[in-house]
Amino acid sequence: MTLALRSPAFAPGAEIPAVYTCEGSDRSPALEWSGVPAGTRSLALVVDDPDAPDPRAPKTTWVHWVLYEIPPSVTGLPEGVTDLPPGTREGRNDWHRTGYGGPCPPIGRHRYFFKLYALDRTLGDLGTPAKAKLEKAMEGHVLARAELMGTYEKRR
Repeated sequence: MTLALRSPAFAPGAEIPAVYTCEGSDRSPALEWSGVPAGTRSLALVVDDPDAPDPRAPKTTWVHWVLYEIPPSVTGLPEGVTDLPPGTREGRNDWHRTGYGGPCPPIGRHRYFFKLYALDRTLGDLGTPAKAKLEKAMEGHVLARAELMGTYEKRR
C-alpha cells in the first residue's frame, strides 16, 4: 500500500474552497491519509506555496503550515483543527506563528502543496521549527511521502 493524502474539501489539482483562505474563515481543510508504511514512528505535514509572490515570476516558497510528531496511528485531521492529536508539535509558518494560514495570494493563481511524510523515527522537541529546520531533521528518515495540490486565486 502506498502512502496517500486526500481532502474531502477539494480534489487533487482543483481549487481550494474560499472558506479555507484569507477570503473566508481561514480554517484548515480536513485531511485524510492512508497507507502509512510499517516502521513509521511519526508523521510530518508541510503546506507551502512555491508560486510566491507571483506565479509568473516566483521568488520564494511561502510556508503555510508545519506539523511534526504526528502519531502514526492518526489517519487525518478534521476541518479547522484546533486540538491536534496528542504528541503532535507545531512549527512556524512564514507569518512567524504556529498554526494554519490559508491561501492568500497577492496576484494570480497559486499552487498549494500539502505534503505528508512518514518517518522512521520521532524527531523530539525541535521547538517551533521553520520548514527548513524540520526538513533538515527529517533527512535520511523519510520512509514515504504523499502530496496533495490545490490551487487558489483571490476573487478581488
